[in-house]
Amino acid sequence: MESVGFKEWSAVCEALERGRQSILLRKGGIAEGRDGFSFKYEKFFLFPTWFHEQSEKVRDKTIELRQTDPGNIEIRLWAKLELSRTVVSRVVAERLEPLHILQPEVVRDRFAYDQAPGLHVAFLRVFRVVPSWTFPNEKRYGGCRSWVNLSEPPMNLAFEPVLSEVEHEKERTRFLAIVGEGTNESVRGTTEIPSPKSSP
Repeated sequence: MESVGFKEWSAVCEALERGRQSILLRKGGIAEGRDGFSFKYEKFFLFPTWFHEQSEKVRDKTIELRQTDPGNIEIRLWAKLELSRTVVSRVVAERLEPLHILQPEVVRDRFAYDQAPGLHVAFLRVFRVVPSWTFPNEKRYGGCRSWVNLSEPPMNLAFEPVLSEVEHEKERTRFLAIVGEGTNESVRGTTEIPSPKSSP
């Protein structure tokens, strides 16, 4: 089966794992290709990335930054994309603050980056991967791109939802109240929780 990883800051992954964040905000890296960035996969693992300045770029100072072993990648989360939006209003982008931990200036910089102002925003259902999946880091995972192809995951992985159904629906309602029911929405349907001890 195809297995895909989405590269995201280790601090953001930690916030997602704690239920402190329920969205992803992305503009796209320089290696995204001619068509630019999109949330093109419905299901994916969260691939943590690390750099020293992360602690200065997040608002939640209780987040414990895990300095990753440069020789190995530890996958702790799997996500299902439920909704996505292209946000072209700076005001709407700022109103998303309760749903993420990024500093306001980080969001502003991402919004204004490149010739077309705006952000790609995804609302997720997030699951803990138990046990975590560790594998050697490779050169093919590098570069300024968001998506990386992974090997087939182990068969013994279980997937535990970070938020309960009630908590998740509250977050979904908050997200839709901010971004609205516009045509940029991509509805992926109800979230089917992966069966324990099976690959997603």
